[in-house]
Amino acid sequence: MAKKRPQTKAKRPQITDGQIPVVGAREPCPCGSGRRYKACHGRAAAHAVTELVHRPFEGLPGECDWVALRELVPAATAGLTLKDGLPEGVPSVTLATVLPMAWPALRRDDGSVLLGLQNDTSSGDISRDLADTLQRALAADPGTPVQARRAPADGPRLQDLLAPEAAFEPVVHSGFEFWVPDPGNATPDVTASLERANAAAIPTVKLSGVDSAYWCETPEKNHLRWVMPYPEEQLLDALARLHAAGRSSLGEGTRLVGSFRAHGLTVPVWDLPSGVGAEDVEKPAAEFAERLAPALDTDAPLTPDERRARGGLTNRQVTLS
Repeated sequence: MAKKRPQTKAKRPQITDGQIPVVGAREPCPCGSGRRYKACHGRAAAHAVTELVHRPFEGLPGECDWVALRELVPAATAGLTLKDGLPEGVPSVTLATVLPMAWPALRRDDGSVLLGLQNDTSSGDISRDLADTLQRALAADPGTPVQARRAPADGPRLQDLLAPEAAFEPVVHSGFEFWVPDPGNATPDVTASLERANAAAIPTVKLSGVDSAYWCETPEKNHLRWVMPYPEEQLLDALARLHAAGRSSLGEGTRLVGSFRAHGLTVPVWDLPSGVGAEDVEKPAAEFAERLAPALDTDAPLTPDERRARGGLTNRQVTLS
């Protein structure tokens, strides 16, 4: 019999975590451990993709308005300013609540970019998914929609791409005519699509006197939804103090009915009579903000009545994300 060739033990390559390439989940891990990638360095990569970021818009100018446009406002746009400036051939970048066909983004014929906000995302970090979509839209051919994909776990976030000093100023629209540059000359199919989208949109108005408060009209009653930047426990305590004291309404016939929880922020909600429009709650909302400020600064223990009011508010809290 032929002699067996002496077996030498190969030296494992010295690869640091930052140098591990992505391979198939069932392939041997490039680090040389002998384990499959999914059971070795792939485990950390998968965790990075699926880990939920509690406040994905934290650190962006207008965080509260980002949350509102993501969860509450049907039709709105906001111009975005890139940290490194616009690439050649891209005249503008605009955030939009919804795009036609639920596209994640669209590079228009003139080179401008529309980035959709109310889309399903493949990871636990909306900011990273949106940044990946934005980068691909900037490089797409004019007249091309950008399709969804899983963002790289080590890719940039919106906070890395957008200028931190730029103002975030949403413009609420009555419909989705911003989808097309010239709605009057749109094709019959596009016109029909716009009509269907417009019919489903709830009339919404952004208040001008306070930040991130949005009035909306529904068939039975109107509402005010106000995204607030304060820590949830502190805000609920403050609302409970005002509610127990009979000072939480926005005027006759209005009522603080509960709140939403969305992307790490709390959104108090008031019921309004159907005849109360956005302009009617501008002054009451500003007065409520003045009452809320000292309540937020109070750290005294809640009274029994305030604890009951807080319990009622907590029981009527709905998590949107």
